[in-house]
Parts: sequence; C-alpha cells; structure tokens
Amino acid sequence: MGTGRWTTGRTAAAGIAVAGVVGLGLLAAPAGAGAAPELPPVTPEDLVASVLAADPDAFAGTVELDNSLGLPALPGAPQAADGTSTARIWSNGEEGGRVQLPTSDGEKTFVTDGTTFWAYDSQERTVTQGTHDDGPDGAPDSGDVADPTAAATEAIRTLQTSSVVTVDGTAEVAGRPAYELVLTPAPDERTLLREVRIAVDAEQRVPLRMTVLATGSSDPALQVGFTDLSFGPQDASLFTFTPPPGSTVQEPGADRPEGERPGRPEGAEPTTVGEGWDTVVVATVPAGATAPQGDDEGDPPTDLRALGTPVSGAWGSGTLISTAVANAILTDDGRVAAGAVPEQVLTEALAR
Repeated sequence: MGTGRWTTGRTAAAGIAVAGVVGLGLLAAPAGAGAAPELPPVTPEDLVASVLAADPDAFAGTVELDNSLGLPALPGAPQAADGTSTARIWSNGEEGGRVQLPTSDGEKTFVTDGTTFWAYDSQERTVTQGTHDDGPDGAPDSGDVADPTAAATEAIRTLQTSSVVTVDGTAEVAGRPAYELVLTPAPDERTLLREVRIAVDAEQRVPLRMTVLATGSSDPALQVGFTDLSFGPQDASLFTFTPPPGSTVQEPGADRPEGERPGRPEGAEPTTVGEGWDTVVVATVPAGATAPQGDDEGDPPTDLRALGTPVSGAWGSGTLISTAVANAILTDDGRVAAGAVPEQVLTEALAR
C-alpha cells in the first residue's frame, strides 16, 4: 500500500499497552448500506490469493473509525476512546503515503516519500523527521492503523491458516462493489473473537473495510473503513513535507540517551507467543510508561493500571485490562502481554 512503517508521534504507554489491548479490534469496519451488487462468483481460496497478490493503484480516501471498546481517551491515542473519528489518507501506489488525523485543537499529519518520514503536530508546531523505517519514539504505526487496506491484508495473511474461510455474498463500500470475505476461528483456537469480515474491492482486490465481532455480540466492537475512496494518480506534493515557518524540527529519539536506538526504548523489542487467533505479544514496558501522565493538549493524566483489575499467578502479579475483543496484563515487574485472547492464554505466555 505504500504507507510503510512510519509512526504517530509521542509515545505514552498507549504505544505498547493500548495497541495490545485493542489487538485485532483496531482492524474492524462498518457494515455496508444499499443493495448488494451482482458480481461473478469467486472461491475463498482465489479471493484470499488475489488480496495477498494485489498491487493497488494510487488512491485518496476518507477513513472512519467507530469505537465501542469502553476505553477512555489516552495520551497520544485519542482514537482509543469510545466514539467516532475520521482520517484522510493518500497513497501514490508505491512507497509514498500521507495520513491526516484531526485533533481537538488542530491536526496531526504523517508523510513519507519512501525514504524520509515527517510527523507534524499543528498545535505544538513540532515536526519529527527521520528515515522511512525509524518513526518517532515508541509510537504505533499510524499509517497501517489508519489504512484499512494495509491492516486487513495483514490480518488475512496472519489468520488464514488458522481460520475457516468463506465468501458471504457482496456489498457496496464507499461506492465500490466488493466481496464479503469471512474468517472464522478454527475450533481449536482460543480467542475472544467470533469472526472477521473483510470487504474486498472487486476490481482492485484490496480490502476496503473490516468488521471484527466478539464472541457473544452481534455488534462490532470497533469499526473502521473507507467512507469515500477514489483510485488514480495523486499530486506528488502530497508525499513530501516542508516544515511550516516557526515550527521546531527534531530527529526521532533526539531526547534519548546516547547509544539508545530511536523508535523503540532499549530492551523493549516485543516477542510473540503462539500463532493465529491466539497469538500473544509480550514486551517490556518502558520505565514510567504506565504511570499517570497527561498530554500536551492539557488533558488530565491517565493511569493505565486504573483501567483494570489486580491479578496474580505463578507468573507474578499485575493488572488485567479487558475489552470486548482483547485482553492485556501489565505486570508489576515491567512486562505487558496482550492479545485477542482469554486471560488464561496471557498468563500462560507470561509463565514461559
């Protein structure tokens, strides 16, 4: 898709803990409206293969996220809170990408030309500039989160071998005809999720939206997908960035001690336990990441541990944070385990 690994800015604990708590829930999307279009039949195997092999054209679109997880707004990750938010996204069909996220007092803009990335906060008038692969300190990859196409394609790649895969009719998404691909966990998978529904563009064969349903609920826990989308050449100026006059430009990790790797706190490289639907990500939490902290927009501090309940076991003790689609345990010794799985699967991963 061309958005690459470029990231959203400040870290806070949201960069590790919330990304894990949300898990696959970040990859949900709304159901379509209108009559189902008539399309030639396609087998699940052929539809999956065409998505994984797709080479989409350049595009511009609007993405809408409707969140029902029950989490509050968190520093650096306002989209974690319940409610609806939108983003504008562009791709040049290669390595260039642009995402614009409105905030309460301005906008955050993320741009890559395939070699350099820029992250601009219009309220703070700060620009983080670095290589395409680095990204600002510890933050999640906004390009992939804001792009349903990239997110859903990765979900298909990850989950196909541990799923029952079917095609359940057609739909219209952002004015484009699409096939409804459904991934259901295999019977031996331990997960909180019931199914993932992905609308695949009939022409470009790229995902346009994705719906994640939790076990026991008929309503999506989170919804994100294109509300409008057009394919075609984009203005090259969208994929480069000139810092506005008066803004401050900084390198990623500029405030870190010498020798520490930018983009991720030293020692915090995550590991995965398991595969498919019951995958658990285990990482070391940066010192102070779960402590109460506000943000530069004046919001009150959030203590992540206050969002959960105390738990303990052979692995140690900590706090369990739960949503409809995922769980995370923040341990007292500075680890986090997260996934779209029951608590027992997390504790087994921590005990390894």
